[in-house]
Amino acid sequence: MSSGGLELPPGDSGHEGGPADAPGGAPGGAPGGVPTGVPAGAVSLAPTEVGSVRAGAELDWGADAWSEVRTRAQRAGRAYIWLNLIEQRLRAVVGAVLRPIYEPVHGGDDWVVAAAGPAGQEWVQRAVAVREVSRRKGYLLDPADDNVLSFLTLPQLRELMVQHWPCFEPYFDDRREIELALDELEVTRNVVSRNRALSRAVLEQAERASARLLEVLGGGAGSPSADRLPIDAVEDLVGDRYADVISVHPDRVRLQRQLPAEDLFGGARRLDAIGIGLNLLVQNFSGRRLVRLTEAGCRVRLLFLNPASSAVKRRERELGLRKGELSRSVEMNILHVRRVRAGLRDPSRFEIHVFDETPRFTAYLVEGESSGIAVVQSYLRRARGMEAPVLVLRGDGARGPSRDTEHGLFPTYREEFESIWEDSRPVS
Repeated sequence: MSSGGLELPPGDSGHEGGPADAPGGAPGGAPGGVPTGVPAGAVSLAPTEVGSVRAGAELDWGADAWSEVRTRAQRAGRAYIWLNLIEQRLRAVVGAVLRPIYEPVHGGDDWVVAAAGPAGQEWVQRAVAVREVSRRKGYLLDPADDNVLSFLTLPQLRELMVQHWPCFEPYFDDRREIELALDELEVTRNVVSRNRALSRAVLEQAERASARLLEVLGGGAGSPSADRLPIDAVEDLVGDRYADVISVHPDRVRLQRQLPAEDLFGGARRLDAIGIGLNLLVQNFSGRRLVRLTEAGCRVRLLFLNPASSAVKRRERELGLRKGELSRSVEMNILHVRRVRAGLRDPSRFEIHVFDETPRFTAYLVEGESSGIAVVQSYLRRARGMEAPVLVLRGDGARGPSRDTEHGLFPTYREEFESIWEDSRPVS
C-alpha cells in the first residue's frame, strides 16, 4: 500500500513480473528481471548490473564536480546580492510613493491591497497568506518586515509601479528604461530562485542592468560612471575581508582589459607613480592626454629608477637583457615625460625624480575628487613588469580620507612612495 492509499496491481502476462514465457519475460525464472526469490510485484533493492554499467546512484563527487559547484555558487551568490538590492530599493520606492496616497483612506496594510486593485487581488492575497504563515512559524525575525509590502516579489512591485506610473512619473524620467532593466533581470531572477546554472554572460548582463537601475532609482550617491571602478554590491558587503584590495590579476595584460589606461588615469586630480620605467603610464597614455590632464588641475609626480644606477644593471642581469638595454628604455621614458613637462604652462605641477635604491615594487597612486585607486606590482626576479601579478587597491580621493583605512594597503604604498620621494633627486 503506498502512502496515497493505492495498491500496486499484481503482475500479469503483459507487465513486468509476469510468467517467464510471457512477452518481455526474463529467462531463468526471473520475471521482468526480478531476481529469483523475490515475490511477484515487489521491487528489489539489490543493485543489478545492466551490461557493464552498475545500477544505483553515484554519490561521489570528483574535483571537476566540486569546481563546477563552486563556480555556480559564486555566480548565483553575486547575482543574488544584486537582485536583493534591487528588490529592496524598489520596495522602498513603491512604499514612499504609494503609501501616502492609499494609506490615509484604507489604513494599515490594506493600502497595499487597495493599490493592487482587482487585477492584483490574487497575488496580493497570496502575499498576505505568506505573511500570516511566517508570523505563526516565527520566520519574521525583524519587526520592520511585518507588513504585506515586504512579501511582494520583484515582478509584483514592478506591476504596482506600472499600474500607477502617473504617480511615479514626477520622480523618474524614463519608464521604458526601468522596464527594460527589469526585463534583463528576469532571466537571472528565475535562474537564481531555482538554483540553476548561471552563465557568465547572463551574470554580467544582470550586473550592468542592476547598476543602471539603481542609478535610475536613486539608490546610490551620484552616477556609478563617475568613478573609474565604482563600488559594486559584492565589494560593499564583503570588502572588509580583503582590506582595500578590490581585484587581483595574474599579469598586466589582464588588468588592462578590465581597467584601460584612460579609465585609470583619466580624470585624476593627483597622480603619483614609482617604478623602473613606468611603462603602464608612458606607453599607454599619450603625451597630449597627459598635458590636458595636468592643465585641468592634476598634480603629477613621477619617480623613475636612475638609468645610470647599479640597480638597473642588476635588473638587466635578472631578466637576461643585453647590457644597457633596460637603461636606454628608462632614459627614453624620462625624455618623453620631460617633453610633456616642457609643454605645460605651469611645469611646477609636473615633477620628475629618479632614485638609486633597489626597486621593490611599481605603483600608480591615482586620486580623483571623491575616490582613489592604486595599481601595485612587486618585481619578480625572472618576470618583466608586464608578466607580474597586479593588485588593484581602493583609496580615498583628493579631498582626504572618508572612511576607515587602518587596515588598508593604499596608505602603506603612499607612505613608501613619500619616503622614497624625499630621498630622490629631481630631473632638470
